[in-house]
Amino acid sequence: MACWLFKSEPDTWSWDQQVARGAAGEEWHGVRNYQARNNMRAMRLGDRGFFYHSNIGKEIVGIVEVCALAHPDSTTDDPRWDCVDIRAVTPLPRPVGLETCKADPRLAGMVLVNNARLSVQPVTAAEWAVICGLGGLAEP
Repeated sequence: MACWLFKSEPDTWSWDQQVARGAAGEEWHGVRNYQARNNMRAMRLGDRGFFYHSNIGKEIVGIVEVCALAHPDSTTDDPRWDCVDIRAVTPLPRPVGLETCKADPRLAGMVLVNNARLSVQPVTAAEWAVICGLGGLAEP
């Protein structure tokens, strides 16, 4: 299982909205960056990801799961853009802020720390375990 991080501005799409979609999940549409798109194309069913509130809060607030493989993004007719569907799994008991990630030497290589603009990014198994610990979760 690969691990990922999905970034969303909470005033556009929040963790609470993601949770409200239930088991059906939600299409992670609107991504117009080739690297982020390629990350979604590499995803497999059941892959887990962190849900990150960007802009407002700048913190990891929950864990999501890929529930539909890459498919054409319904928000465009341009065939270059794909997306996956994700569903909420669990909130983090303690959100993990960007500053916390930047201050932790174990996360020095994390994409979030080094390329905060990439909207869909990989997370290593070691980074996953650190974030889960900081967030008050035993690794799910």
